[in-house]
Amino acid sequence: MRWLTRLEYLALMTASGLLMLLHAGDVHWGRAVVAFVAIDLIGYLPGARAFRQAGKGRIAPIYHHLYNVTHNFLTAAAVTAVWAVVGGGLEWAMLAIPLHLAGDRGIFGNGFKPVARPFEEPHVAETHAPAEAVAR
Repeated sequence: MRWLTRLEYLALMTASGLLMLLHAGDVHWGRAVVAFVAIDLIGYLPGARAFRQAGKGRIAPIYHHLYNVTHNFLTAAAVTAVWAVVGGGLEWAMLAIPLHLAGDRGIFGNGFKPVARPFEEPHVAETHAPAEAVAR
């Protein structure tokens, strides 16, 4: 079933990307890049750095929480709503947010990062082992 979930996210990623391309002349590309990159600048890179500095050992739970808050669709909806209110309406650049999140899940298979698990770990498909074996 994991492949079906990833396929669903790939469809969302494709739709977001296609809409942006179809309206390329109306996309404020600077804002789109900031929206796309900010998710990882805030939510992924600090944790990845801490994880590597810790010798791939345990890191402070705040890094997992930052990742989980920035990499979910509820936060994306809230950020998009604030962006629309402050910026005077919806704009095509906002599609960079679901493009990023759906790409993470569809291409890389990334989901939320539980505090009890390492910040980075191989995906089940990369280990060639059953999910139960990876969870142990």
